[in-house]
Amino acid sequence: MKIAFLTSGGIAPCLSASIGYLIESYINTGKKYEMIGYLNGYKGLLTGQSISFNENVKLNYRVLLNFGGSPIGNSRVKLTNIEDCIKNGFIQSGENPLQKAALQLIKDKVDILHTIGGDDTNTTAADLVKYLEEKNYKLTVVGLPKTIDNDVIPIKQSLGAWTAAEQSANFFKNIVNENTTSSRNLIIHEVMGRNCGWLTAYSAYLYQKSLKEKTFLPDILVSSNRWSIHAIYIPEIKIDLDLEVRRLKKIMEKNDCVNIFLSEGAGISTIISEIESEGTKVKRDAFGHVRLDEINPGKWYSKKLGKSLKADKILIQKSGYFARSSSPNKKDLDLIKKSSGLAVKNALKKNSGVIGQDEENNNKLSCIKFNRIKGHKQFNVNSKWFNTLLNEIGQK
Repeated sequence: MKIAFLTSGGIAPCLSASIGYLIESYINTGKKYEMIGYLNGYKGLLTGQSISFNENVKLNYRVLLNFGGSPIGNSRVKLTNIEDCIKNGFIQSGENPLQKAALQLIKDKVDILHTIGGDDTNTTAADLVKYLEEKNYKLTVVGLPKTIDNDVIPIKQSLGAWTAAEQSANFFKNIVNENTTSSRNLIIHEVMGRNCGWLTAYSAYLYQKSLKEKTFLPDILVSSNRWSIHAIYIPEIKIDLDLEVRRLKKIMEKNDCVNIFLSEGAGISTIISEIESEGTKVKRDAFGHVRLDEINPGKWYSKKLGKSLKADKILIQKSGYFARSSSPNKKDLDLIKKSSGLAVKNALKKNSGVIGQDEENNNKLSCIKFNRIKGHKQFNVNSKWFNTLLNEIGQK
């Protein structure tokens, strides 16, 4: 039996460890399997580039548990975006990328494919299964949900998200000290999260929690108020900038600084409308997603707030790459191990789907059918811990 692995989309603190634990789970069956990894996600599948997992890899798989990124590489390729696949040289004009990918799996005699990625990665895998079934080729695909945004429906916790939140909080523990470099500092910590504010919210929660473990010395201006978060902006909450300016002005006058956690997708429709009204074209990726790194939401907010707050210094720092590149923490490793074990059990039973804690089934770790997998899950702003946090920082 031949097993193939594929990681796709942006990286997250779970990819290497997922491959490691999947290898472990197959070894624990007591049987021998041929294993390959397609290089750079669906790009490798389209171009026929793969690497064999030799006996040394299988013997030393635990090394992978301590690394971030993916040993076999990632890419952002959408198999149904023919134009983009042609432009990047993955297929020739007249070729169908879905068909080409399917034929490569047949050529490689793959029985089981493990896709580790977000909703796009795994729903594309479902398209492959369907296409191959029509060609009378039985392929089992069992995916694992990877996204630091934690926005896959109906999965409670995507792999790597806990670690990314922890790392984002750690990032700000250092950056916040920049409030001592000038008077009237405005610090904007821009966190990844296109449609879902979970990562920003949970990062803020972990950071504020860490302040309770620190000893401050307000007599010499080292006060918890100056090191605290003063605003959290996420896509799920409409921001009234006029009200926020009035609130934050008081904080600036009192603390000589304002610290903001900003989800990159917060208020993005307003920002895009403003850019397009000026005649500028907004760039998008192969999936039709706006390229947020080029729009620079943090800079937009700094312009809106900086002048009103009479900031002497404005600092915008993005923690995204720092956070998503981390190796997984223990909490994530435990979930990755359990998920990988269940993935292998279902794969050997020829059950295709995505492994995750099913929110529509009491959060039970299950093999969820592909047709139930969707993206853009919104963060639950009614979460008790989040509302406690907003009250604590004076935003509610």
